Amino acid sequence: MTTAIYSHPDCLRHEMGEWHPESPARLRAIDDQIILARLPGLVEQRSPPLAELDAIRRNHTEAAIAIVRDHLPEPGSYYPIDGDTSLCSHSWQAALRAAGAAVAATDAVLDGEIDNAFCSVRPPGHHARPSTPMGFCLFNNVAIAARHALDVRRLERVAIIDFDVHHGNGTAESFHGDPRVLMASFFQHPFYPYGEPEPLTATSVNVPVPAYSNGEAVRKIVEEKWLPALHAFKPQMIFVSAGFDAHRDDDMGGMALVEADYAWMTRQIMAVAKQHAQGRIVSCLEGGYNLSALGRSVVAHLKVLAELD
Repeated sequence: MTTAIYSHPDCLRHEMGEWHPESPARLRAIDDQIILARLPGLVEQRSPPLAELDAIRRNHTEAAIAIVRDHLPEPGSYYPIDGDTSLCSHSWQAALRAAGAAVAATDAVLDGEIDNAFCSVRPPGHHARPSTPMGFCLFNNVAIAARHALDVRRLERVAIIDFDVHHGNGTAESFHGDPRVLMASFFQHPFYPYGEPEPLTATSVNVPVPAYSNGEAVRKIVEEKWLPALHAFKPQMIFVSAGFDAHRDDDMGGMALVEADYAWMTRQIMAVAKQHAQGRIVSCLEGGYNLSALGRSVVAHLKVLAELD
């Protein structure tokens, strides 16, 4: 397998305050664990372009774009969007770079340059609604990439798998009622963003779980809910919102997954992709705030993607 990691220094320059858990240290922790695991040289490193505005517009309104573009503060200060989400002077560049990574990875996978990709980028995306940023997220990287695959590259069906501890409400809203997109996830409930779970359908398999749920509970959901829906849907490409804050060491959430659970889920996703989607997967970083657990879990995810486990 040829696996590429997309990342860029611009993604380190977005900050929301020294106190904020969604910090540049997250990407540094991932890089450190990748080096410790001796993955450089075994996976390809790629530098992404900035996303074009047309790519952002496929998923976000002009008002949502303007919130980020037109409110950048002076260096050293912050512009609050909500209680959790702020802009610094570098946020626009970082947001375009993160979305650009997802789109570039999609093109590279579809063009056969690589088999799959992991976008080690921030700000994350899955809470960003079409109309507004929220929940640490400015633009919805996975949703933008999925729309690129559908509307530009003319795929007919894609799946989005989200294993963050929080519900990807922005992604669910982006594709509500769109028969071209299957979204499958689990998420701690009740918990941020505090919405009511939507009904399970053939293309919306978002399963709430109580706090303290462990790997056994999640594996049962994958086997009984996700996999039958994915095989029936036969996606032509799979996108992953790869949040690692359901790890037992991550106090941002209250679940109890470990690295082996992320590796197992990735193997199931790989198997579906190989059967229906020519192996095509693009994974984008979402949450994960315990730095050690985050780095270790990303490495477990990457090793499966690259078939090095």
